[in-house]
Amino acid sequence: MSKATIAATEPAILELEAGTYYWCACGRSMNQPFCDGSHEGTEFTPKEVIITEKQTVALCQCKQTRNPPFCDGTHVEL
Repeated sequence: MSKATIAATEPAILELEAGTYYWCACGRSMNQPFCDGSHEGTEFTPKEVIITEKQTVALCQCKQTRNPPFCDGTHVEL
């Protein structure tokens, strides 16, 4: 399995409205931390994220988290 591209070494801390989002798993998206279709032709697929109420989240941008799509602090080890 290929390693994802590290998009950034800090999480994207965002206040998201209720809805469905697609987190970029490959690291290639120009719309980080969300998918823009750049994974096409790779083994990566975006992760669906369902937010049920407005909330602040920390989404991983290093793509190495053990709890995708959420940041678990792995970026400090890179």
